[in-house]
Amino acid sequence: MKPNKFIQTIEIDWNKIPEHSYLRNISVLRNLKHLEFNSNITFFAGENGSGKSTLLEAIAVAYGFNPEGGTKNYSFETYHDVSELSEAIYISKGFKKPESGYFFRAESFFNVATKAEEYDAFNPNGPSYGGRSLHCQSHGESFLSFFQTFQKQGIYILDEPEAALSPQRQLTLFMQIAQKAKEGSQFLIASHSPILLGLPEAEILSFDGNTIEKISYEDTESYAITEMFINNREVLIKHLLE
Repeated sequence: MKPNKFIQTIEIDWNKIPEHSYLRNISVLRNLKHLEFNSNITFFAGENGSGKSTLLEAIAVAYGFNPEGGTKNYSFETYHDVSELSEAIYISKGFKKPESGYFFRAESFFNVATKAEEYDAFNPNGPSYGGRSLHCQSHGESFLSFFQTFQKQGIYILDEPEAALSPQRQLTLFMQIAQKAKEGSQFLIASHSPILLGLPEAEILSFDGNTIEKISYEDTESYAITEMFINNREVLIKHLLE
């Protein structure tokens, strides 16, 4: 394992999870005790409800990020729904400390953008995100403006970052992640995007079975369904609508 990973491994102590917790009903998590991160880009891939966002959030909170997103300095709560998993996770960190870090959640980004405006009120240089308030940009533009603040070498945990991005904007984010990872940043990303999942040298972990398994890009459901739709669109549409 390369020593420059900010998060090298996680361990889960299931004795700290209540016996009747819903977490024990998610098979891929129930069978997880140890997980290593071997690449600067790690994707959590799988169907909705498979547990990937639950694990991603728990890692972020255990690392010290605000549950709704932002940097470690963000401290606010609009709704408390953090699972007990974050209290049962132990993180093994590398010797090198990150210069920066963010936890991004598509579903709570509005709240993070609001908090960012409050913090920017004390910024003598004005708004930090492309020179404009995040709320004065379109949803997709505000997402990308937020991602473009990832200038320093750091740890970036992203939950469905493609949610508001057009395919073209996803390619912009694709290039940005590739460049920052090359410079030493580490990314943990839950995604369904067949574009982002194609990042070179990324490790893709599938949550679709009873255990987390490393898979190739071509074996992801996102790639397979997209390829099938593009190459057999008329036949597939006819089958679906009948």
